[in-house]
Parts: sequence; C-alpha cells; structure tokens
Amino acid sequence: MAKPTLIIVTGLPCTGKSSLARKLAGRLGLPVFAKDLIKEALFDTLGWGNRAWSRRLGVTSTAVLFALVESELAAGRSCIAESNFHPEHDTARLRAIQQRTPVAVAQVLCVTDGQVLVERHRARARSGRRHPGHMERQLVEELRPLLLRGRLDPLNVDGMLIEVDTTDFAQVDDAALAARLAELLRGAQ
Repeated sequence: MAKPTLIIVTGLPCTGKSSLARKLAGRLGLPVFAKDLIKEALFDTLGWGNRAWSRRLGVTSTAVLFALVESELAAGRSCIAESNFHPEHDTARLRAIQQRTPVAVAQVLCVTDGQVLVERHRARARSGRRHPGHMERQLVEELRPLLLRGRLDPLNVDGMLIEVDTTDFAQVDDAALAARLAELLRGAQ
C-alpha cells in the first residue's frame, strides 16, 4: 500500500487557512478535515452559550479531527487537516500518528502581518457571517495580542514546512503551492 500524505494547513485566526485549504483540496482532489466545521456541527447539535463552552467544544473538535485524520491515513488515503494547531498541544498527537501510521507530512503555515490580522478579525466579528457559537465579538480584544504576532509556531514534526504569506490574498499562488504539494503526493506513493 502506498504511503499517504497529510497536508496540515495551520495559522492564526483570519490568516486565510480555511480558504486556502479548500482551494488546495479542490486542486488536489483531497478531503479536508477542518476543526471549525466539526465545532459548528457540535454547536448545532449541543448548543452554544459562553466562551468556556466554546473552548471545551474546540478541544473536543480537535480530538475528533485527529481521529478522523488518523482513520483516513490508516486506510492509506491522503487528506488535508486545517486548524490553528498549537505546537504545545498538537505536536505530540501528530507524532503519535506518525509512529502508528507511515505518513508523509507537509505543513502549510499561513502567516500575515499582525495589524492586518487584527483588522480582518474585527471585520469578521462585525460581519456576523461566522457561526454565533464562536462568539467572535468577544474574541476581538482577547485575541489581539496573539494576532499582532502574525504567526503561530509550526508543529515540531517530521516533514516539509512551507510558509505562505497571506497578508495579501491576491498574491497567494495556490496553483503553484498545489503543484508543489502534488509532487510530494506523487513521491509518497
């Protein structure tokens, strides 16, 4: 059986990782497992109310995401995982998957100018387009110091790391990125 590839798309909120993951999935023909899609399904079935509950469902959503990803990889199928993965929590989980399942990993780290992220986040909170369970308006000031950093640290796992500057979405060449990842997918076969 061919070795599957896991493409991780990660970054701070509002870096465009969900949009980029969907574009890559379309170009590569891969499924995307996204934390926020799982979390929003949990909001719709279990309800939403406060930040503590949202955080709890966030932790649960990440656990479900890793279980789905591992199941896909164990079946020999490549996939994309999208979330704001944190090295201090998620590196060990991914390393454990790498130990149990032969897998090639490519990490796409979305980075953006910090002030641009703060403005994007404010605009997203005002838009009302996000699921209300995320409590976006409450997060604006809470996340500001983190967003000003402009980046998360990558996961400390074996595999390729590709940093993508998403400050200006028009400058992101998702076709070239998909072509580079397609080479990895072919090489893992």
